[in-house]
Amino acid sequence: MRAYWELAKSSFRRHSTYRTAAVAGAFTNSVFGLIRASLLLSAITTAGGAIGGYSAMEAATYVWLGQALLAPLGLFGNAELAGRVKSGDIAVDLSRSVNLTASYWAQDLGRAAFDVLPRGLPPLMVGALVTGLAMPGTPEPYLLGFVSILAAVSLNFLGFFAINLLSFWVLEIRGFWMLYMVVMNLLSGFLVPVTWFPGWLLDFARATPFPSMLQTPVDILAGRTDGAESLALVGVQFLWLAVLLVIVQMMVRFGSRRLVVQGG
Repeated sequence: MRAYWELAKSSFRRHSTYRTAAVAGAFTNSVFGLIRASLLLSAITTAGGAIGGYSAMEAATYVWLGQALLAPLGLFGNAELAGRVKSGDIAVDLSRSVNLTASYWAQDLGRAAFDVLPRGLPPLMVGALVTGLAMPGTPEPYLLGFVSILAAVSLNFLGFFAINLLSFWVLEIRGFWMLYMVVMNLLSGFLVPVTWFPGWLLDFARATPFPSMLQTPVDILAGRTDGAESLALVGVQFLWLAVLLVIVQMMVRFGSRRLVVQGG
């Protein structure tokens, strides 16, 4: 375990050196938050004051929490592993005494820990000043929300890691990556809350792990779910975590057997 702890700390320190990028990312997230909030508030006003159980203030809170969690949750992922397969450096990773998935997972947790303050806090501050935030006044949603965020970070990591692992079998993963991004952004609730979907699409979304990657932690933090419902949602997150972990480990096992180093 110490090796993974050191990997997480190393990742935290590495990302902390890119302060300019963090500031730029926070600014961009805040600007897009303003755009998204204005669009959703306009839609709610047109609809007569509420859509899918969201009032104007609740929709604005949803947007700003989503923008704040965008970087920490890693909703855009990274293709580092696929790049190492192409360069041949994956051979070094596989020769190490640590588990491949766990080592990259630890590094992603370190990245997420750094991103919370410099990239997560500014959008929330902008939202509080511009539209206001409807946040719960009790500690329970924040405590359970923290657990939900950890689960969501891990789910997003495993999802993108699985796409990276396709590089064991194919020369180029960009098509798979773009398809995954489109589906994930829609079904995770990043574009609009999944409760705004028509019934058939809502049922389909709930049969996938994607709402657990963003919608769940946002709803828990915003206090839109009570204690029992929140616990059930976190339970669903951990269920999907187990499923994705099994899939990823199987991909690593079979992929490493037939690995063909592309280049290098």
